[in-house]
Amino acid sequence: MSRVYLDWNATAPLRPEARAAMIAAMDVVGNPSSVHGEGRKALAIVETARVKIKSAFGADSADIAFTSGATEGAGLALAGREIHCADVEHDAVAAWCTADISVENGTVLTSAPTTTALQAANSETGILQTGFENIALCDAVQAFGKTSFAFEWSGAQMALLSAHKLGGPKGIGAVVLQQGLELKPQIKGGGQEQGRRSGTENVIGIAGFGAAAEAAQRDLDNGLWEPVEALRDQFEARLADAVPDAIFVGQAAKRLPNTSCIAVPGWKGETQVMQMDLAGYAISAGSACSSGKVKRSRVLTAMGFDDITASSAIRVSIGPTTTQNELMGFADAWLAQYKKFKARAA
Repeated sequence: MSRVYLDWNATAPLRPEARAAMIAAMDVVGNPSSVHGEGRKALAIVETARVKIKSAFGADSADIAFTSGATEGAGLALAGREIHCADVEHDAVAAWCTADISVENGTVLTSAPTTTALQAANSETGILQTGFENIALCDAVQAFGKTSFAFEWSGAQMALLSAHKLGGPKGIGAVVLQQGLELKPQIKGGGQEQGRRSGTENVIGIAGFGAAAEAAQRDLDNGLWEPVEALRDQFEARLADAVPDAIFVGQAAKRLPNTSCIAVPGWKGETQVMQMDLAGYAISAGSACSSGKVKRSRVLTAMGFDDITASSAIRVSIGPTTTQNELMGFADAWLAQYKKFKARAA
């Protein structure tokens, strides 16, 4: 049975450009902190990738500290700070914040930006936020590479990035910050990354990150996500016609072009994920970082949905290589299971 991957928000397929850059970096033996020729070659890979990421993210005059991913980046950026957020934030950010900011129809009602963490796009619903001027931290993990976003015009003080969300390798991310802004190191040692994050840099991962960021920005500039949005809308329209009790979360809001969050009240999201997995389709029920936890979506609860609905949501997230046949094949399989669910509930 061939598999169809519809979980791009969890992790995007590795881009060929990232793979090639990583393979090339494997042949460079030096430590980027060493001053000899081999070390300088490794350092050149790190700094070239840093420039590519800054350019793609519109952060030419900003600083970048590489981390093992956005989760570590959140700790590095937020440790020791008094930060507030809404309950729609990703767990990695919410863990460092006081979640006392209200949400209205998916929009976070910020009032004190300098002490607020605000996501650019929600991983579960795809809903986009605005108003990042002076925001303490912008979680740009899902938005980077899928929508137009530039760190410098956003006005955010800091931002989080993760390579594997845009076709880079897993295990590498970054904190982007305005020049002059200080961070409290959480990993101490040799003082790499300008003293912000000690430990020998992940040269191979960083090389893949830089190549993926460059390719993602090129694809965005070339309009590759516009057909994705059209396909997503066609998919949702088909399901809406066949399933009158389906809820498409955030459909009236501005969303990522690739994300559908669908809830049929009473049909457990985890059950749907297992049924679709057996049918050959990879989807999710909420954030990938919450996988394996059978519980209602904290994001949907914060948006005002009842417990039954918040426990019944799935996320289908696609990409530029997703075909119409693949997505409509999923629709066929999902609708077949929906009919069985309704028959059992009757």
